[in-house]
This record gives sequence, structure tokens and C-alpha cells, in this order.
Amino acid sequence: MTGKEPSAHSTGHPDPGPDATLLLVDDDAPFVARLARAMEKRGFLPETAGTVAAGRAAALARPPAYAVVDLRLEDGNGLQVVEALRAARADCRVVILTGYGAIATAVAAVKIGAIDYLAKPADADDIVNALLSTGGASPPPENPMSADRVRWEHIQRVYELCDRNVSETARRLNMHRRTLQRILAKKSPK
Repeated sequence: MTGKEPSAHSTGHPDPGPDATLLLVDDDAPFVARLARAMEKRGFLPETAGTVAAGRAAALARPPAYAVVDLRLEDGNGLQVVEALRAARADCRVVILTGYGAIATAVAAVKIGAIDYLAKPADADDIVNALLSTGGASPPPENPMSADRVRWEHIQRVYELCDRNVSETARRLNMHRRTLQRILAKKSPK
């Protein structure tokens, strides 16, 4: 999906520059359609994809200047799209969207070339700010994670780094294995 180029200066949003091509990869069709419309209003030229395969194909056929990629897609991991983007266009500015305690994986995405990651649900302004950031200190979030959520994210990260081994994770976190199992069985706190 592509659109005509609106005037970024009349919208009051930051200008994405002369190459405003944007690839949006997410398997939530209503979300990606809304995001594409919002990004178009902000001066971007969005193209959407709903799968890893479609995202990789678009990245290789028409390497964009910007990309927003969901980590968990129906047919695989968004990291595969990030790798294709990096191979096709090294200067592509990629932002990862993540949910469901996948921040450890998002950190891995940053290591392979994403410039930032945002927790879902992220609004269009947050995404634009991340895409256009120049590396300076970003402002504090409007709705930061709760202390319980930060603790849960840390446990999830250590669990992922231990290759999802409960015993090793419990040992490294200095907690009882059964306590860790109960924490891992619960949904993430808000």
C-alpha cells in the first residue's frame, strides 16, 4: 500500500526527509492499516506487509528508508525481516514493536541493527519520534512500566538468555525453582 506524498510541513509533525519510504510489517491487519494512514498523514509513504515472507520480499524489492516491524508474526520472527532490511539497505532506520514480554528479543533486534524498540500498543507519534530520533536522550515515557512489570521483564530476559531453562534461570536469579515456575506461568503485569 502506497500513497501520494502529503506535505509534512502542513501537518505539524517532524519531516521524514526526502526519502520517506516506510515499510510496516505486522500481522494485525486493522492495526497496520490504521498505522499506515497515520504515518501517511505524518509525511511517510507507507507500504504494508503481514508476514515475514512478504516483509522480506518488500525489503529486498523496494528497500525503504524506514521500517516498523512487529517481532511476533504468524509465519515467524520479525528479526528475519530486520536482517533482510539491513542486507538491502544498511541505512534503513528500523523500529521494533514488541509485546508479550519479548523485550529480551527486542534487545537482540537492536543488536542486529534496529534503532529502537517500542512496547505495544504504541501510537503513531511515539513511532515517528523513534524513527526520527537522532540518538540524543529521549524524553521519559508518558506511561512507564510498573515496578512489577519491570521485574517480570527482567525475569523474562534472564529466562531467554538461559535458553528457557527454568533451573538455570532460578539459580542465576537466586530464587526457588517453584517460585520461578509460578511467575513464568502468570501473565505479565500491566
